[in-house]
Amino acid sequence: MLLKNCYKKVLTGSLFFITLFIISISCDSTEPPPPDETKPTLTLAIDDASCTEAWLQLTTKDLTLPAELKLKQYNPSGDSVTQTFSLSTKDSLLYIDSLLPNQIYSFQVSSIEHQVSSIKQPVTTMDTTSRNFTFQSWTFGTIGSSILYDVAIINENNIWAVGEIMIADTSQNGYTTYNAVHWDGSEWELLRIPNYDYPNVLVYGALQTIFAFSENDIWFSSYSNLVHYNGNTFSSKAQFMTSINFTGQVIKLWGSDKNNIYCVGRNGAIYHYYGTNWQRIESGTTLNINDIWGDYNDKTQEWEILAVASNIYGSFDKEILQIKNASIEIINKDGIDEPLSSVWFKSNRKYYVVGSGTYEKTNLYNPIWKGDPLDLTNYFENRVRANEINDVIIVGAYGESLHFNGLTWKSFINETFLSNGTFLSVDIKNNLIVAVGYQSALAVLTVGHR
Repeated sequence: MLLKNCYKKVLTGSLFFITLFIISISCDSTEPPPPDETKPTLTLAIDDASCTEAWLQLTTKDLTLPAELKLKQYNPSGDSVTQTFSLSTKDSLLYIDSLLPNQIYSFQVSSIEHQVSSIKQPVTTMDTTSRNFTFQSWTFGTIGSSILYDVAIINENNIWAVGEIMIADTSQNGYTTYNAVHWDGSEWELLRIPNYDYPNVLVYGALQTIFAFSENDIWFSSYSNLVHYNGNTFSSKAQFMTSINFTGQVIKLWGSDKNNIYCVGRNGAIYHYYGTNWQRIESGTTLNINDIWGDYNDKTQEWEILAVASNIYGSFDKEILQIKNASIEIINKDGIDEPLSSVWFKSNRKYYVVGSGTYEKTNLYNPIWKGDPLDLTNYFENRVRANEINDVIIVGAYGESLHFNGLTWKSFINETFLSNGTFLSVDIKNNLIVAVGYQSALAVLTVGHR
């Protein structure tokens, strides 16, 4: 049951309105009436809270279902608001929105028929995050065309970015090609990370993507070769190109640990490296898979992994894929009209997919992706990443950089503008943002400190 509300009034007026969304957890639909001497009990517990939302776990015992209940919200201002809802399962997750950041609310559920109530459950909403960023940019490349595709932050003194950088020199070719830059806290160092081309040729080719667990556990991929860095040496772990007619070039990688790495790429390619070997997973699409992200689902006790696919400059087709072991589930994309380039989420709390527009859900199986209120920019958005649901960063064309602090979005394009370029990827960790891409024929890297 969804009760609509006026969100603007919540933010500006003295009255508070709530949207209540009930997520059934139990499959029970009816129960026999309890004995006359048994009195029902209602238990309300905090599951989570954002700046403007709360998730409350409702558990009932000996309650005849379906039942009519009341949810009372006690506001920080001293007033309260009550909504009535119908409950058909004994265990449910209540979703409340239109709250205010950094405030203490209390909630109580009551049974109208049985005159019983839960204990008041206090909820403290998250505070908004700071937007006090200062930005500094570097460019790399002195000949030909250079680019940075991806970036990973270990800490403020250990940052890696990958791509292809050409530096003119006195060598036989007149230049040397580098495929990474590393920040050690004082300067950027150009690096040549070894990788292998088909069938087993050592090269220093462009690196497409990077994912880091720690300073001694960093993963890279060229268009076909998965490489691991243990803090001292680089080693090849998988060669995805098994014949000369190869069309599954890697674009992005993600992993939960060193024995569970996924690489995704062109023409629907998904490769799973499981510590000793790898397998290709059939995605069911020929679209380019542009990004992948995962988060641990506390409810299912499993990793939830999503990927987005689109041929960005070729069509409006798109897919949202959920990877479950070696199988794929197609996720509803209703509400999304444009191509997709990136995904980030916190399981069961907030899901973002971006590209030509920003779309979000609070539950993956909600029927519609919300997009109209989040039309934030006229520029294409290439990557979304976050520290938390109140600290989200999106980057894209012409240096667009958008930050969500838990309540509102803000563009930093005046500070990060690229007149002839784009940010292709971004990472955020604690109070540091690093975005990478190209500006004209140069690779560009922009760091934001907060």
